[in-house]
Amino acid sequence: MKRNRKVCEQNPKFKILYFFFMQSLPTLILLSLSFLLLWRTVEDCVEEEEEWIEVEDDQEEHEEEVKEDAEETVTEEQEEQAKEPEEGESKPRPKLFMPNLVPPKIPDGERVDFDDIHRKRMEKDLNELQALIDAHFENRKKEEEELIFLKDRIEQRRAERAEQQRIRSEREKERQARLAEEKARKEEEEARKRAEEDARKKKAFSNMLHFGGYLQKTEKKSGKKQTEREKKKKILSERRKPLNIDHLNEDKLREKAKELWQNIHDLEAEKFDLQEKFKKQKYEIFILTARCDELSKYSKAARGKPVVGGRWK
Repeated sequence: MKRNRKVCEQNPKFKILYFFFMQSLPTLILLSLSFLLLWRTVEDCVEEEEEWIEVEDDQEEHEEEVKEDAEETVTEEQEEQAKEPEEGESKPRPKLFMPNLVPPKIPDGERVDFDDIHRKRMEKDLNELQALIDAHFENRKKEEEELIFLKDRIEQRRAERAEQQRIRSEREKERQARLAEEKARKEEEEARKRAEEDARKKKAFSNMLHFGGYLQKTEKKSGKKQTEREKKKKILSERRKPLNIDHLNEDKLREKAKELWQNIHDLEAEKFDLQEKFKKQKYEIFILTARCDELSKYSKAARGKPVVGGRWK
């Protein structure tokens, strides 16, 4: 039951029907109260008419009774008058005078018009009911206009939210595409750099393998006197011995790699020492050259001045 109620509450059509029902509920209540008021008014009028009819009937009955009593009294008097001569004139009786009683009547000018009262009351009730109905429908019209405005505003907000969601999703897709493109570019760059580094290492390794044999061939071809450059090449060829690693297993290759790494480490250390020594010698040469320039300037200035009194001026 609760689940069906939640489903109905979530349905927009049910919400609209429920809203219109709640809006029309006061109208139904007013109409029912108006009909009840009219019914009670009609009942009161009917009761008043019945009472008035009863009063008129009572008056008519009273008038008839009075007339009958008067007629009986007259007939009795006539009978008594007829009997008196027979009895004699010894005892005279007084004559009774009975006035002709007539029930009071309401004049025509003062008679209450219940139909007019009932009509005026009905017109007043109808006017009040019409005013209430007009006010209710006016309020209902305003509420319907507000409801339409709220619906339009909800639709507008919904469209704006959908547009914002679409723009946000498009931006997110663009950002994800940029990130994926940047990642792919970085991966390609790293792969290219690794390939270049591997190619450079392989080339250096192959050159190191074949450089010694190349120097030996050049030395055999040239029988000239060795220069400093050739001596340097010879020393390098002696240091760079050819690698015979085709027949070595994994452990031997690891040992050979460690040995080569140690040789490279020693050569780098020696290279660093030589570079530092070269920098120091270069600095000393620069200082000595500056001193020589100063001394040469001073000696040239001294030769251009005359000697007076055994002193330089």
